[in-house]
Amino acid sequence: MAQLYFLHALGASAREWDEVISELSEVGDCVALDLPGFGDSADADLDVAGLVDWFAQQVSARQPQSWAVIGHSMGGKIATLAAARARDGDPDFAGLAAVVLLAASPPAPEPMAEERRAEMVGWFDDGHVSADEAATFVDANAAIPLPESLRAQAIADVQRSGRRAWTGWLERGSREDWQTGAGTLSVPALIVAGGEDGDLDEAAQRRLNLPHYRDARVEVVAGAAHLLPYEQPATVAALIREHVVPAFGRTLPAPFVALLASERVSRRTRAVMTERHAAPPPGKLLSPQQRAVLAALVETVLPGAADPVDLAARIDAMLTSEIGDGWRSAELPADAEGWTSGLDTLDRLAGGFADAVPADRELSLRSIADGTLDKTDGGLDPRQMRLWFAEARAEIARQWMALPATMARIGYDGFAVGGDGPHKQGYQRTAADTIEDWQRLEARA
Repeated sequence: MAQLYFLHALGASAREWDEVISELSEVGDCVALDLPGFGDSADADLDVAGLVDWFAQQVSARQPQSWAVIGHSMGGKIATLAAARARDGDPDFAGLAAVVLLAASPPAPEPMAEERRAEMVGWFDDGHVSADEAATFVDANAAIPLPESLRAQAIADVQRSGRRAWTGWLERGSREDWQTGAGTLSVPALIVAGGEDGDLDEAAQRRLNLPHYRDARVEVVAGAAHLLPYEQPATVAALIREHVVPAFGRTLPAPFVALLASERVSRRTRAVMTERHAAPPPGKLLSPQQRAVLAALVETVLPGAADPVDLAARIDAMLTSEIGDGWRSAELPADAEGWTSGLDTLDRLAGGFADAVPADRELSLRSIADGTLDKTDGGLDPRQMRLWFAEARAEIARQWMALPATMARIGYDGFAVGGDGPHKQGYQRTAADTIEDWQRLEARA
């Protein structure tokens, strides 16, 4: 079963997620954690890297095959940097499917008035936060007063905060700049802001968190400020469900993920495979009509084997990046012109290739492939179309075979023959119809 990991805000605990989790039992196994120095955990003064290391230990101990992380405020910075480690091939974070950020602290230094920071640090001058100071903190972060039972719980959690953890985050952790380390992430992300939040409102989320995610959307919860899990738990749960369920639906099979996370796979290979499995970056070369024609071409060449729209988007992204397979026929234009002309010519020949029935698409392609096409009325000529169609088939097959989902489907494990150590494991048995124990993927689940 998929797992959801919940990371709370400064001064809170795992308990802040209780009402949210009660709405998500059917989505996955929900794991709410007390960050070091908060809730029932021992006081600790960890920098941001130390907090991410601690989270890696929590995830690794449970060995999820498919999981999401939901980070609130302080927990959001940890969530983003965990996603960066997953991108970079860290086996502890293999299988990450989605990120949800709630009023999240960004990889950049968190915006906060220095007077308020100093006041909050000063609350611990005598070793603990008073009830009045904790109430001030809770009330200032809610749009309207919380229900009394939740307010009392939130105040009690602030008072349970460890001095080293509280002051360490305010004085150092929240100020650390991890923008370079975070970079750009391909994991799908949902970024949620409270409509009445202060420093970490929608504008701040769009400015500081959104640029780090290639595939993300921003949602604003009206009538809430910073304490989203307390203020609007049902709305937050619905947003989480809407985001993570589709992400879990496209995760790789558990045995394949286990092999990918094993010591037989290097970090670099794992990072490449993780990136390939993610949604491609937006392509900018093909028009919407050309992408529709390409998707129909994929569907005709690989019927039922792939997601045509996804593969079309990957080819568009490849063409946009100008990084192809390094080869083309001398009789064809450069890739960008060749593909756009080829798709336009195909669309014209079929009288609307994307809207044609499968049998008519097949006839059009056969006339191109077998050389019986007489003329094209502009665009690529018949011989060029034959050459272009051969290259298009090869590129479609190349993109499809490179996907981890395809490798899992056909049982390919050739990527798992050398980890990060000096000695590569390779294969011990190479005779036909033989298989080694590590190749029995079903045993790794």
